[in-house]
Amino acid sequence: MKNIFKNHTQDSRISMGLLLVRLVLGTGIAIHGWGKIQNPTGWAGDGFPAALQALAAISEFGGGIGILLGALTVLSSFGLFCTMAVAVHMHAIVKGDPFVGQGGSFEPALTYLVFAAMLMLTGPGQFSVDQYLFKSKN
Repeated sequence: MKNIFKNHTQDSRISMGLLLVRLVLGTGIAIHGWGKIQNPTGWAGDGFPAALQALAAISEFGGGIGILLGALTVLSSFGLFCTMAVAVHMHAIVKGDPFVGQGGSFEPALTYLVFAAMLMLTGPGQFSVDQYLFKSKN
């Protein structure tokens, strides 16, 4: 299980790029989730089950902080990936919102989804809490 959190990125330049992505992504999604964490079971109205609303609020706010710090990055990114997959589906398929547009778009959710997938695949890089906690003993 610990291997899932092990950081596989050793190059400093790549790690610096991952740090920049994590800082922007983590800050943006945590701010996006701040309003939801204030009302975790009611922010989406009666159309979604309260438990799913709470999971989304936690994955956005808590996951955003985790991504920002590079702490449990794979787990934080997985939660964000799942939440954004639902958001893309709701905006693109259910609501029929355009990719880019005024008043509604699935572009931000798709962007967050892709960056979450990237972090699940690459890990957080050297400059992260995960690097400190799960570094290899080589």
